[in-house]
Amino acid sequence: MAGEKTQEENFSTIVLSSLSITIVLLLILPMFFVAGKSTAYSAYENGEGEILQLAQLTDMRDDLSGEEDYFIANTMSTPMLVNDWKDPHRTMLLIIAPEKPIDETEAEEIYKFVTEKGGKVIVASDNTNANRLADKFGLTFFNNYLLDENQHWVEYDQNGEVKRDSFGGEIVTWRNVWTVATIGQDVQNMDPGALRQGCSQFNIDIYNTVDCRLPVMLRGATGMKFEPSSKDVTDPGHRNVMTLGAASTSAFIDIQENGDAGDPLNPAPGDLKLIMRFDYPDIQVLDQVSSNSGGSAFSGGVGKLSVTGSIVFVSDEEAFSNRLWSLDEARKTGLRESCIVENCWNQEINNNNDWLGNDIYFNSLIYDMMEFDNLNLSAQIKNGDYAGDKSNFQIVFDESRHITGVISAPFVEAMGTIVLLTSNTFLKWLVVLNVGLLLLVAMMIVPQKENWRHVFDLTRFSERPSKLDPKTYRTRVQQSLFTKIRVHHDLTRDEMATKPPAEVQSMIGDPRLVELAYSQSRTYTPKELRQMMQAIRRWGKNN
Repeated sequence: MAGEKTQEENFSTIVLSSLSITIVLLLILPMFFVAGKSTAYSAYENGEGEILQLAQLTDMRDDLSGEEDYFIANTMSTPMLVNDWKDPHRTMLLIIAPEKPIDETEAEEIYKFVTEKGGKVIVASDNTNANRLADKFGLTFFNNYLLDENQHWVEYDQNGEVKRDSFGGEIVTWRNVWTVATIGQDVQNMDPGALRQGCSQFNIDIYNTVDCRLPVMLRGATGMKFEPSSKDVTDPGHRNVMTLGAASTSAFIDIQENGDAGDPLNPAPGDLKLIMRFDYPDIQVLDQVSSNSGGSAFSGGVGKLSVTGSIVFVSDEEAFSNRLWSLDEARKTGLRESCIVENCWNQEINNNNDWLGNDIYFNSLIYDMMEFDNLNLSAQIKNGDYAGDKSNFQIVFDESRHITGVISAPFVEAMGTIVLLTSNTFLKWLVVLNVGLLLLVAMMIVPQKENWRHVFDLTRFSERPSKLDPKTYRTRVQQSLFTKIRVHHDLTRDEMATKPPAEVQSMIGDPRLVELAYSQSRTYTPKELRQMMQAIRRWGKNN
């Protein structure tokens, strides 16, 4: 007895020690793995220095949550479960600057999110990390800078002069690309008059940006190439493909990194895309609908709603950064609302042609992609608690894109699964501790047996019994009855076989069991057979 008690105490000690070590590792390892790593393009990172101030998305996040009043969240692990999010047709996922490739599973789920659930997505990258997702829509990102002689902007110093290098020459980089983009129209199919029309402040304020364009600044962009799918030819109405912004025909991809437009190894196809949009109309979802097709303020309850899934690809993540989001920040880095170089964006549109920050364009684009113009969606959802309240529409920043080391990757992925939809640090660790508690409970309820062994033999898989045929159920019950009688009377199989039926019937005694043993016409339902089995079990005790 004393030995058994000692074993139990040792077992408990081992369990508690293991749990304590696990908790300590869960608290320390994340800090160890992320130590020294810088976070680029985060919507939640603030600090000092150029990287933590200019190359972040905090201004965008603050603008969307404050001025625009959207509900803001983030995903810390992977957007793999986007289709399980609440109201996906009123949710936008922002994947900006993926530092590691989007894998096939994530790409497939995001594709379904857009094409089946009516979700909204914006993807911004200047390399091939988003190509698995882009390929599902017929788009391909290049992996090198796009240089454009005819659509670039210059930087100014504090005196308002064009910055010059140490030899007195102007600093003109063809990597600083601009485009004048549309919101919801294919720029290649616009009427000439609309193509020259800049969006007025009134158009912007009321989110009516049809037949006009807005300037957008990019910094270190790449190019995108689009190839129509076979379904675009056979069923062109299944989606709407739009080039919102394009490079000039002189643009090329600097694969050789020599800046030479005449190098045949630097591709210059003449139709490089900078911003592309894909809309999938007539997706059926459930939501609060208006009481009439006119969009009454009174809700008609939950019903079917036709929505549009939308995804936009942008060839530069820095277009969303603090550096270019607002004009005030851009001025600090030498960018101006107008330019003096040839082929300037001021010359592309006739009026309202100043650039006032990329926030003007992307705020309008996000609004247009959402369901605010859906007349069948309840006005209570669209307007919220007050005019301009967009809190019923969610914007989720993907914070899972940062690079992890080879050693830490499995741990980070496992942690990412646990905190998939949790951006709250307290809840994250609460989930982890609950998982540990469940493991502890599972270990403590395992029965302790001295000789407990588990034998795993692949060669014995073929010996597993096959599923029983229902037609044999009665025969098996009869065999159980005769076995019970034989064992009860201490008879061998041969002795039992020589007994005449009349003697066996007298040995059974119970008329119901006699009928089961010898009746040829009586049929039994599965329920009746279960009752017969219960009677057979009781028979041994009553005789």
